[in-house]
This record gives sequence, structure tokens and C-alpha cells, in this order.
Amino acid sequence: MELVRDERGGVTVVRDGHPQSYVQLDDPGLLVFEYVQHLALALDALTPGRIGVTHVGGAGLTLARYIEHTRPGSAQIVLEPDAELTDLVRRELPLPRGHRIRVRPTDGASGVAALKDSSADVIVLDAYDEGRVPASVTSAVFAAEVGRVLRPEGLLLMNLADEPGLRYIGRVAATLAPHLPAQALVGLNEVLKGKRFGNVVLVAARSTFDVGELQRRSARADFPTGVRGQGELNRLIRAAKPFDAVGEPSPEPPDPGRWRLR
Repeated sequence: MELVRDERGGVTVVRDGHPQSYVQLDDPGLLVFEYVQHLALALDALTPGRIGVTHVGGAGLTLARYIEHTRPGSAQIVLEPDAELTDLVRRELPLPRGHRIRVRPTDGASGVAALKDSSADVIVLDAYDEGRVPASVTSAVFAAEVGRVLRPEGLLLMNLADEPGLRYIGRVAATLAPHLPAQALVGLNEVLKGKRFGNVVLVAARSTFDVGELQRRSARADFPTGVRGQGELNRLIRAAKPFDAVGEPSPEPPDPGRWRLR
């Protein structure tokens, strides 16, 4: 792993040759990767104020820093199994004073299973292993645990990667549907339209949420961003086979180490 610094004072966290996070200590509101902007777009659509967030995957803690910046005092739990990476980030990219961010050295599936019922307003999944979402966080078992841990009005945000056709994302959505049936997709228009491999954020909840607000915010995004609502998700789900208790990793990226840095 390494920290790559640029001329603007920002730092890219790179692990296994894959860019994981971009951190600008002087400006935690600066989000460089497009999928991080899409995660933030969904978070910003929530009612203002403190929220309880569990992050599955931490790397440079970019989104945790953003939430502390935009919603100071929010209680956050980060599940990051790479303790060496966490130590490096804490040493070289210190967190702000007074934060309530707690990092636990555990994988997402085990970490979420250990959380209390109805203990999170938001669960953010941004976990990758050698450029792929691990199978353990797409399984039917994990979906049930997420449904248990989220509060009744809670939101799940999953940063997923898929090929044109979004068949993998359809299977993830179908796996979540028994627990979190209200769903939407946020992503670059070219990815949503099937023009290339890329990241898409799957938003899921137990009850309906304001997809219109997501669409309004996406129209103001730095990147050409679109939102696909329940109708499109239902078509993907009907054509998909839910994952079992094991799950499946996301498709192999066509250009490892480069495709996520956009």
C-alpha cells in the first residue's frame, strides 16, 4: 500500500495497485472520485443533522471525514480489516479533532453481524478486494443482517461495479429485496446506459424514500449523473437470481488499477 501525494496537497490511497481513496485534509468537502460524490449525493438528501453511520470499508476514511464535515458530531463506525492501512492513514492523514469516528479491524460481514439491532441510520458499503466487491457482502446472509441493523427509516448505500447490462447489480438488488424493497440506482449516465464497465451506487431502504430529491441533486453533480428508480430496478430484479448464503464477487474490472480513478 502507498500514499500518493499530488501538487494540490491531496493524497490518493493505493492498495494492491488500486486507488482506494482521495483525501484533501484542508478540504474534506472535496470529493474527487465520481462514485464518492454519488454516495455523498444520497447522504445529503437526508434530513440535516447528526446521523449514525456504519461504513463497510474504510481506506482513507474520505466519506467519514465528509460526514464529520457536513454533519459534525455524527457517530460513525468504520469496519476496515486492514489494520496496517488504518495505522498508516491515522498517522499520515489524521482525523479532525472532536470526531466520533471509530475504526474496527474487522471485515464487513463479521462486523455488521456484531452490531445491535436498529443501530444505524445509514450503512455505506464501499469494500473492494483486488478491485472486486467481496462475495461475503453480497450474500443473502449479509442482506438479512443489514436489514436487522438499519433503523426503520434507514438507508443502505452500496458502491458496486458492473459490466454493461448490470446483471450483477440486478442480483444484488434481488438479494436485498426481501429486506429492503425500496431501491434506486445512482451513477454516471454512460454506465447506467450500458456504454462501459463502471461504478453504480445502489440505494436501498425498508420504506420509500425521495427518489425525486436524488434526481434533483444528480442534475447538479460535477459528473453527468443519472438516477434509475424502482421501475428499472424491478426489471433487473425480475431477470435476476438472488445470491445464496455465499454470495459472489463483482465482475473482474477490464482495466485493473485504473477504472475506478475517474
